[in-house]
Amino acid sequence: MHQPHADSRVSGSTSPQFPKTLEIATVAVYGLAILSAGLFLFLPFVNLLHPSPWQRSLGLIHGIGAMLTTVVVAYAGHLAFPLLRGSAKVLPHMRSLTFWSTVITALGIATGNLAYMRYRADENFGGARAWLKENSPLTQYVFMEYHEFTVLFTLPLGVACTWILWKYGDSILEKQNRPVLAVTSIGLMAMMFFAMGGFVTGLGIAKIHAL
Repeated sequence: MHQPHADSRVSGSTSPQFPKTLEIATVAVYGLAILSAGLFLFLPFVNLLHPSPWQRSLGLIHGIGAMLTTVVVAYAGHLAFPLLRGSAKVLPHMRSLTFWSTVITALGIATGNLAYMRYRADENFGGARAWLKENSPLTQYVFMEYHEFTVLFTLPLGVACTWILWKYGDSILEKQNRPVLAVTSIGLMAMMFFAMGGFVTGLGIAKIHAL
């Protein structure tokens, strides 16, 4: 007679544990995500510990510019996938996001040119380019050549995609404009690819020889 009552007590005592377990898992996942994002965004400030005064200043400025560019452009490239499928929900957001991606990309390239002047300095003045050509030519002729030219593609791609999205407006989702939508979405994806590739190669070059 009392056995069902005992079973109900057991099931009643165990069921409340599941929400608590899920809550702990959710907090842990979000905590790790926030910690990882924070450490990633803190990465440019590591330049402040560098013994070179050039790296502490130029490296920090370009590091922050490159970081912001990569984050914003990667977000825009991520939303290009639902845009390619014709999602009307993301279209208004994409117009503003693509515009600001282009602006931040221009600032990232500007800070890169500032650091590049120091990079091209003579080896007697500690220039990284001359040192790499002498000691690690593969880094210069593969990593740096890729880094120099592909990151520049992000700006014209951003300008073109911004102009197309603002010119066509909501009509870009119409059937006759689907080729334009596809080209714009692929352009945003390519922009993301070049920005992320430039960021990774830039980190690799700085790890071998900083400014």
